[in-house]
Amino acid sequence: MGERGSTGCTTVRPSQARTAEPFLDDEGKTMNVKRMISGVAGLAIGLGVLVLGAPQAGAATNFELPFPCGQTWSGQTRTGHSPQLAIDLNRGADEGDAVVASAAGKVSKVRNEGSTSYGRWVEIDHGSGWTTRYAHLSAQKVSVGQSVSQGQTIGNVGNTGGSTGAHLHFEQLLNGTPQKIKFSGTTILYYGTKSYKSNNKCGGGGTTNPYTPEEACGDGYKVVDGADVTGARVSLLYNASNGYNCVVAIKTTKIGTASDVGAFLEVQGEARTTDRDEYGYYAGPVKKKAPGKCVKWGGVVGSSSYTSAFEHCG
Repeated sequence: MGERGSTGCTTVRPSQARTAEPFLDDEGKTMNVKRMISGVAGLAIGLGVLVLGAPQAGAATNFELPFPCGQTWSGQTRTGHSPQLAIDLNRGADEGDAVVASAAGKVSKVRNEGSTSYGRWVEIDHGSGWTTRYAHLSAQKVSVGQSVSQGQTIGNVGNTGGSTGAHLHFEQLLNGTPQKIKFSGTTILYYGTKSYKSNNKCGGGGTTNPYTPEEACGDGYKVVDGADVTGARVSLLYNASNGYNCVVAIKTTKIGTASDVGAFLEVQGEARTTDRDEYGYYAGPVKKKAPGKCVKWGGVVGSSSYTSAFEHCG
């Protein structure tokens, strides 16, 4: 996790600071100190009226981790980051994982900076001056002006722009100025690394899972096999462009409520990799490359499970 070019984040951004302009008189000449002081009383009265009448920023939105309910991600903050209050989020084999809206709002920016800066990134306007930014995406799933709900997929984790490894660079801003990030109303750790578990849309009540196997695994993955367990649909996917297999268990009951669900993938002759925890929407993705080998895959929900034979060889 990190970004190219230095020990810290080297994201190139337009400066948000403005150089103070000199006080000018009616002829455009710089006012001297005496004239500035003599006008302080009048300025104070006028500014007082302006401040009292100025609109105040609304309270912060209840931002959540920008990943589906129940997922655990490692978040790193550091003094050399740009901006310093941003957080880098990652977990093992996370490239292509779904990124979701931290809160409801309207998409204000969808940009592609190429191999520099944020790379592919999205900004969401949440009202009252609050925005969030999601950078280094491998793909963007939304367009400018689109309204999104909290927990809706907006893109996929990537390694675009000034990045040296797949991760999500995330910011919360107020009137364009980065703020200390809060998830579920609690300020994250500054400065260091800490694990965070997503409460994004962990409320239940829905009857249809909003996530598909393709969304969970990321761009380029196609379903090649599947099996049902009580409470989930387990899918095996393959990405022909990079040769990786992917397994996810998409929940079909208790959707949005964190509950026991797991997915695993085993390459013949290698150790099995399992992702099992209390998730709201799905377990996985578990990704492995198996050139010239067979794979065993499956999933579990509570006491119900499915395990394939070694198959899909090659």
